[in-house]
Amino acid sequence: MNEKEIGEIRRRFRPDRSSISHVRGCYVSASGEILSRFNQSLAMMSQEEGEQILSILRKTLSGTLGKNLTDIVFETRQVADSPEHRLLMALRESHLGDEEAVETFFEKAIGSLTMEDNYMILLAHDTYDVPWKGGDGEELEDASDHVFSYILCAVCPVKRTKPALSYQLQENAFRDRTPEWLVSPPEAGFLFPAFDQRCANLYGALYYARDGKENHPDFAQAVFCQEVPMPAAEQRETFQAILGDSLEEECRCEVVQAVQDAFCGMIAEHKEQHETEPLVVSRGTVQRVLDDCGVSEERTEEFGRRYDEAFGMEAEVSPRNLVDTKQLEVKTADVTIRVSAQRGDLLEMRKIDGARYILIRAEDEVTVNGVSVQIP
Repeated sequence: MNEKEIGEIRRRFRPDRSSISHVRGCYVSASGEILSRFNQSLAMMSQEEGEQILSILRKTLSGTLGKNLTDIVFETRQVADSPEHRLLMALRESHLGDEEAVETFFEKAIGSLTMEDNYMILLAHDTYDVPWKGGDGEELEDASDHVFSYILCAVCPVKRTKPALSYQLQENAFRDRTPEWLVSPPEAGFLFPAFDQRCANLYGALYYARDGKENHPDFAQAVFCQEVPMPAAEQRETFQAILGDSLEEECRCEVVQAVQDAFCGMIAEHKEQHETEPLVVSRGTVQRVLDDCGVSEERTEEFGRRYDEAFGMEAEVSPRNLVDTKQLEVKTADVTIRVSAQRGDLLEMRKIDGARYILIRAEDEVTVNGVSVQIP
C-alpha cells in the first residue's frame, strides 16, 4: 500500500464516514488471562465515546511507511489453503460474527504477545463503497464500482493511573482520586486485506507497530505466518555496524557523510516529486555511493556480503530507517557534536602533530553555555 491508499482508508474512521456498527474485543491481563470479552455497539455509545473508539482504531493506520507500517505479502500457497489465511477470511466474511473464528484469533494473538501491562485486543469490520475516480483525480461519491470489505485489529495497552489528590468543586473539598484503567494508543495492529490500487488484495495485509524499537514479530508470525523486517531502530544500528566493520580503515568521515547526503537527497527528491510509492534503497545503491567515494572494490564487496547476511538477499530498505535525516552526530568518549544534516561541510577531521582533531568551521556567532564568546 502507498501513502494515498492508507490515507483514504484512514479517513474512513470518522463518525460521518465509517460503517462500523460494533467493536469486538477482549481485555487481557499481563500474564495472558482473558479477563473479559465484549461485543459493543457503537450506536449504544455516546458520540464522544464512539469518536474515541474510532480514533484508537485509526491510529493503527498512522506513522511512516517502512518504519511503523509494513506490507505483509502472503505466499500463493497460503492464499490457496492455509489455516492463517482461512481464519482472516472467516473474520472478514462473517463481519466478525463467526464466534469460533473470533475465539481462535484471540487465542493465537494472546499466545504470541508479551506485554508489560494489561491490554485490549480490538477488532472492527468496515465496508467501503470505493468512489470512482475520474481522469482528473476527482472522486464521484455517488459512483462506486466495488466495495472494499476489511477488518482492522488494534492491540492497546491498558495502564493504571497513579493515585492523586483531586479537588471536588461540589463538595468544596479535597478527595483521593481512585486509580483508573485507561486505554492507551495501539502498540500493534493490522489491516486485512490490503487496499492496493484502491481494491482488495487478498495476497496482502498492512502491519502496524508503534515503536521503532519493537515490532512484536511473534504476533505477526502468529497471525500471518510471515516474518516482518527488523525494527527501524535495529535496522539503523545494523547498517551502521556493517558500514564500519566492512570498510575498516577506509571508513572515513567523508564516506559516512556521503552516504547520509545521498540518502537525504533521495528523500528530498521523492518528497518534491510527490511520489506515492514508498522510497527504498538496495545494497547496490549504497555500493555505488561507496565507489564514488573511492572505497576499494574489496571493501565494497565485503559491505555487500554483510548487507545481504543482515537484511536478506536483494532486500530493499527505507533510507529513513538507516540514517538520521536531521543531523550528523559525532561522538567521542567525552564529547558529542551534532551538526545539521545540510551543513556537514562545516565539519573536518585532521591530524595535527600526530594528534587527531575534529574541526568545526565557525561562521556565525558562537555561544558556550548560552554566553556569546569570541574566538581569538
